[in-house]
Formats: sequence, structure tokens, C-alpha cells
Amino acid sequence: MKGRHGQDHAPDDQDEAAAISIRLDALLSERRMTLTELSDRVGVTVVNLSVLKNGRARAIRFSTLAALCRALDCQPGDLIRYHADQPAR
Repeated sequence: MKGRHGQDHAPDDQDEAAAISIRLDALLSERRMTLTELSDRVGVTVVNLSVLKNGRARAIRFSTLAALCRALDCQPGDLIRYHADQPAR
């Protein structure tokens, strides 16, 4: 199956993406920071950060990831987790 940019994609790409989780909520809590404060620091809207925080994002730009890591004083691996045993949806 061809993806939107012409690359070959397996039909279960969406299922594979379910194995990735974003720990934004946990990092915000650990740093006692609000989503609004993070939004101001990284220049990403609260709505877009909320989509990321709630696991509805399908992609993240490296520039956004870098800004989040800078603002949260963390590494990408602190923010993103891969769960190999995540059941397919």
C-alpha cells in the first residue's frame, strides 16, 4: 500500500504506531509545569501539545521534540517510549 508521500507502507502502520507512547503528562507533573507554561516556552499551541499529551498525535517534528527536551530538561527517550508488547488495535 502506498502512503501519502508514495512510500510503501504496511496496512498495519497505525497498529505499529500504537506501540509508541508520549510521557508528556508525567514529565509536566515531575517538573510542576502546566501545559500553558510549556506552550509559552516552546512556541507550540496548547491544542497541539494536548494532542501530543493525550496520545492522538501520529507524528512529531524533530524541531518540536528538541524544543520540548530543552524546556523539560530531558532526553528524547525520557519523552517517548516504545512498548513492544502493545497489542494491535
